[in-house]
Amino acid sequence: MERNTLEELKAHLMETNAEFRQLAAEHCGYAKQLEALEALPHLTDQEKLEEVRLKKLKLRLKDQIGSDCVPEQASASRLTSGALSP
Repeated sequence: MERNTLEELKAHLMETNAEFRQLAAEHCGYAKQLEALEALPHLTDQEKLEEVRLKKLKLRLKDQIGSDCVPEQASASRLTSGALSP
């Protein structure tokens, strides 16, 4: 999928899909927490564990967004635009 099309799909889902919005917000929250940890000059053992935990949570959400939200919407929009032939 082209970058512009992907960005348009994300924007459409943010407007129309509550589950996508909620998952995207969680993903963004984890990303911000990771940025804060990565800005530290040195991580304690506990912070390293938290970094790994956040990365796993963020990846799980990304996978969930891709499997639960995007394929359904992408297929539906392609069907309605005539991009897929019967």
